[in-house]
Amino acid sequence: MKRLAICLGFLCLLMTPAMAISEFGKQWKSEYLGEGADPDFVKTGKKANCYVCHVKGEKKEEARNEYGKAIHEYLKAEDFPKEYIKDNPEEAKKKILEGFKKAADHKSKDGKKFGEKIKENKLPATDAGL
Repeated sequence: MKRLAICLGFLCLLMTPAMAISEFGKQWKSEYLGEGADPDFVKTGKKANCYVCHVKGEKKEEARNEYGKAIHEYLKAEDFPKEYIKDNPEEAKKKILEGFKKAADHKSKDGKKFGEKIKENKLPATDAGL
């Protein structure tokens, strides 16, 4: 029983930073895969999931693809603690969407802006390993 309590406590510690990251993913899906999105792009985006910003096959905490690096310039998980998101959902959403908008102006390695690629129903990063 003591081991179970220790394991659960440890898991709670690990979950706090992931809350913000999952919120980023949730908002990205809502913004780009929501109502009116191309059905094929929705499938592609949902299949890519975390690899919209991370590199498949590598530790997510360490390996961001080019789009993930652009987003990370404007959005840091530590700026969105669980309590902040819970207490200020609209403010958090606004800040997250602003970060996405700023990152959309960055250019991909293929020369196109990330926002242009998303409008063309393509995943933004060229180096996601997908």
